Amino acid sequence: MRSKSCSRKEDASKGDGKVNRGLSWLLLKVRRELLKLNVVKQEEGGGLREPILNVYKDVNFDRLVRSGSPDLGVKSNEPDENNDITKRIEVDPDSKENNEQNQKEKMVLPSGIKGEFGRATLGHDHDEQPQARRVMDLKIKEMKDQLIRAKAFLNFALPAGNTHLIKELRLRIKELERAMGEVGKDSDLSRRAFQRMRSMEHSLQKAARIYPDCSSMVKKLRAMTYNAEESVRVQKEQESFLLQLAGRTTPKGLHCLSMRLTAKYFALNPEERKLPSNPEVHDSNMHHFVVFSDNVLACSVVVDSTVSSAKDPRKIVFHVVTDSLNFAAISMWFIIHPPKQALIQIHNMENFDWFSAKFVPPNTNGRDSQDPRYTSTLNHLRFYLPDIFPVLNKIVLLDHDVVVQKDLTRLWRINMMGKVNGAVKTCQAHDPVFRKMDLLLNLSDPIVGKRFSNKTCVWTFGVNVFDMQEWRKRNLTNVYHQYLKLGKDKPMWKAGSLPLGWMTFYNQTIGLDQKWHVHGLGYHSGVKQEDIEHSAVIHYDGVMKPWLDIGIEKYKTYWRKYVKFNHPYLQQCNIT
Repeated sequence: MRSKSCSRKEDASKGDGKVNRGLSWLLLKVRRELLKLNVVKQEEGGGLREPILNVYKDVNFDRLVRSGSPDLGVKSNEPDENNDITKRIEVDPDSKENNEQNQKEKMVLPSGIKGEFGRATLGHDHDEQPQARRVMDLKIKEMKDQLIRAKAFLNFALPAGNTHLIKELRLRIKELERAMGEVGKDSDLSRRAFQRMRSMEHSLQKAARIYPDCSSMVKKLRAMTYNAEESVRVQKEQESFLLQLAGRTTPKGLHCLSMRLTAKYFALNPEERKLPSNPEVHDSNMHHFVVFSDNVLACSVVVDSTVSSAKDPRKIVFHVVTDSLNFAAISMWFIIHPPKQALIQIHNMENFDWFSAKFVPPNTNGRDSQDPRYTSTLNHLRFYLPDIFPVLNKIVLLDHDVVVQKDLTRLWRINMMGKVNGAVKTCQAHDPVFRKMDLLLNLSDPIVGKRFSNKTCVWTFGVNVFDMQEWRKRNLTNVYHQYLKLGKDKPMWKAGSLPLGWMTFYNQTIGLDQKWHVHGLGYHSGVKQEDIEHSAVIHYDGVMKPWLDIGIEKYKTYWRKYVKFNHPYLQQCNIT
């Protein structure tokens, strides 16, 4: 006599069998209906068309059998929306109209079960290709992971007698590394690379069986991760140091050019070494530009680009201020290549007798004494413009790492509104050159924190309009001296003369239109092309100058346009 529990089990198994047979019949019914639908749509389209290829994916009915359906008489503990067996069924025909129609279309299945065409079960062949491509894109990553795992196993203290496994892993590592080579995309991998990948996987499975200690593997991988991160950190520090070093070093070609020009200069007679004199170089009605530089090639680009872009170059006067070491080379260059129609004057800072009495070199304690941002006297000479040009009323300062693309005459018609300095400000946080004052100023110092606000918009040197009359009236050179002396006693700023400019011209700067000056070409590779094209002046501020090998290549075109590569000295010095 059978027990009641046994009879209940037999009844349940019979019920499950009925459910499975019902589901199988239901799936066949769905497929027949879909095939009929495809044939009808082909006939309606007119003319012969290729058959619509449907990819039937596996459908997991286990969940449905377990949960059941109201129409099948089986109770379910899950919400009704989980019982929709055709919620993930889709036909994706060739035409866009049919695709949109099928996404909205619903069909009534036998037993009252409703279904909707979705995007998971049925699909067209070309829908599968992007997914397959995404899977293929992971192959190189898998190979790299295999290499890491193999090296981790090699570092384990494997039991004695497994030397053959060590040799096998080393061989697999060499084979896989050679098969990968320098390939960066899965599409470039050869068939041999996939074979090596499968061989490596078999060797790793063998190693896992011999040494199955997962905790040791985790510790080893963590150690390897830490070592890799530490190595990356050291490499980044070394890269930053080398970039700074390259930025401070004079390239061999520029040094050669300077030496040849200097030798040519001193080979001339004393009366031939002077540029043509003209009283208009002191005329306040002219448009005066000043450049502080020790780079003859950079000076030539600034002068040539400014004069070439000017509508009336006859009203332009250029003042180039340099040191005694480069005075002869820069003078010789402009004796050979005087600017067309414009006037130029070369100043030797050694002839400024008043400068040594006023200027106190900034404190460089605790800083790199080789950094030109701290040691360059030319950078600090810009704060003595009223002393250098006592008769001028307005002057435009250009850095020697800029290229002028448009006429700058309108800068002399800007209403300064009683301010001393006109510059493009960087106030937007999304701007790559955006800085806050606390980046370069020590606002934790009581004196600095009391006088300056971190919310103030900052600016940078490069294109600056200075009202010399207001400068003299407010005696801003004396303000600069006061901050310079305070900085000798305690660290109040960093990164050279720019923070001193922020302090000296604080509340004395008017913002210019953004189109006057775009910067970042010496350190930011993401400057927008349209911003460069529309800007009057582009600035290669940063370490990667256009005359250096480390300069950003895509920006060098604008600078090279004004370099006289056909000059024999440039060709002899291999400046290309």
